Amino acid sequence: MAESSTSNVKPATFAELPALLASAPHRLLFLAGSVAVLLSMAWWAVELTWMRFGLGSWPQPTISPAYAHGMLIQYGMFPLFMFGFLLTVFPRWLNQPSLPRSRYVPVAGLVFGGYVLANVGLLDLPWLLKLGFVMMLAGYLIGLVTLASVLRASRDRNDHARSCVLGMALGTLGLIAFIAFLFGAPDECAQLAVRIGTFGLLLPIFFSVTHRMLPFFSGNMIKGYTVVRPRWSLPVVWVLLLAHLLLDWRGALSWLWLADIPLALVFAWHALAWQPWKAMRPGVLAVLHLSFAWLPVAFALYAVQDVIYAMRGEMLFFRAPLHALAIGYFGSMLVAMVTRVTQGHSGRPMQMGAVPWVCFALLQLVVLVRIRAEFGGDVYLWLVIAAYGWLLAFLPWVLRSAWIYLTPRVDGKPG
Repeated sequence: MAESSTSNVKPATFAELPALLASAPHRLLFLAGSVAVLLSMAWWAVELTWMRFGLGSWPQPTISPAYAHGMLIQYGMFPLFMFGFLLTVFPRWLNQPSLPRSRYVPVAGLVFGGYVLANVGLLDLPWLLKLGFVMMLAGYLIGLVTLASVLRASRDRNDHARSCVLGMALGTLGLIAFIAFLFGAPDECAQLAVRIGTFGLLLPIFFSVTHRMLPFFSGNMIKGYTVVRPRWSLPVVWVLLLAHLLLDWRGALSWLWLADIPLALVFAWHALAWQPWKAMRPGVLAVLHLSFAWLPVAFALYAVQDVIYAMRGEMLFFRAPLHALAIGYFGSMLVAMVTRVTQGHSGRPMQMGAVPWVCFALLQLVVLVRIRAEFGGDVYLWLVIAAYGWLLAFLPWVLRSAWIYLTPRVDGKPG
């Protein structure tokens, strides 16, 4: 009913489109991120198909495909949404005026433009790959300075904003490390960059935003809900994540349990403290809690694997914990949070709708398929199925989201 009531909204004309897209940070950057959701996995799906079945003369990147996959998803696809969200909410969090277009349009242009060039550069065009990552770095620097300037101008002490700025700063350092690798620095720089992407950029920011917004949304929508948002969470998680990052990077795998067991316990405590059994309706709230549930699951897998490795020197789950984290938590939370922001900031009802629900449900199957790939058999076949499953899950969601970003708000308000 709600969807049909907005079906007569017309997209902007070609002449109106630039102004419409630039009217709010989330509109421009979420559209770019939506394209990246398909582009990143399309390349990876074809690459995996080449590995499993062979595709004749399919051009190979001049760097490890695993590095390409990890870097462009972690520093390109997800951060487009992250910049879109943070550049929108930072002024609100910190009681500052909204940012002018001149502060966020360059971020979108450089990060997305560089991301696209880097993807094209994977087709055996190393100079384009380097140029793309350098452009992305320029976008990161502008975005980081912009977010930091909003934080600096505020008198409010906002731990969530500080945590997000710190995550973006680490992400910028990760990009610098990878660019150094592209220009001849040791392979350790690439390994560090990939790990920073997961444990220094994505996870700290995703958790910081979840820590702030999930209790807030729940308290606003559920009568009698107790908001739990302990201040100790962010510093404790930061210390443990940095410990995991450094131990993993330096190859001290026998000691990873020192970080991962506490992280599993901290995340499990939050999952229970946020009372998901009270938040299964409406759906737009339920998916936030269901998405977060993957985080303690992922670190429980990490913890079990760490203990077994410390005792027997065996990697039991291989990359299963990583993909429970990356697809389960990051991917699911992306659908949940972006759908909510898109609905609210386009003047639509605060509900999931059929297309986001299908995307979310299929994505849960993709997580399970990707985890299954780590347990033997025809591994690359399972990887191919998971990659194309991602594309199948996201395609309708991307098309629906793109339509919303390319049309004015249904309530006639600006933004």
